Amino acid sequence: MFNKIEFCLWCCGTRSLDCGSDQSQLLSHILLSQVLLLPDPLESTGATMYRGSLYYQRRLSRTLIRYDLAAEHVAARRELPHAGFHGQFPYSWGGYTDIDLSVDEKGLWAIYSTSKAQGAIVISKLDPHSLEVKRSWETSIRKASVANSFMICGKLYTVASYAARDTTINHVYDTGTSQGKAVSIPFKNKYGYNSMIDYSLAQRKLFAWDNFHLVSYDLRLGRQQAN
Repeated sequence: MFNKIEFCLWCCGTRSLDCGSDQSQLLSHILLSQVLLLPDPLESTGATMYRGSLYYQRRLSRTLIRYDLAAEHVAARRELPHAGFHGQFPYSWGGYTDIDLSVDEKGLWAIYSTSKAQGAIVISKLDPHSLEVKRSWETSIRKASVANSFMICGKLYTVASYAARDTTINHVYDTGTSQGKAVSIPFKNKYGYNSMIDYSLAQRKLFAWDNFHLVSYDLRLGRQQAN
């Protein structure tokens, strides 16, 4: 049930991304099995699902919330220390996208910035139960200079443009080595306004919300090179 909810709501170095396929027709055939009223309003498009909980940022705050879907109550809430919110450090398209939560093979992550980082992307590994920050990495990537980002295998990938039909994944930062580099991996915004990109751990795909279309991207993952 949780995989279905995840898909409806929001839906290893990468060598290439297949052209996005439109999943919007699928939405018209989905039957809602349950509607949940969240106790706190959420901010923007940075929510994610992990192990039966919905994780999101409370509106007009840097507070993170873990909502247990089975029990239908808030299981944890905690401020993300010093994180910008409500338009302080959004992605280039705006939308109050200051705090972006992401899930991959390594766990739960927060992607954001702080006044100390002066707008550069900060990546924090979060405890999925308490929401406590376990470790943080400050990158040299300006958050306002990229359109979106996602995590795969402990690596941050950023997308250059939300509007250009043919754009690139332009940066990768590896939390395992604390090293970042510029890359140029082709990426398509099929409908010209891509406001959300998330990696699905269950399906090993990217899902995006592109100008009111749900789009999926197949991934071809290369083997990690030995040092």
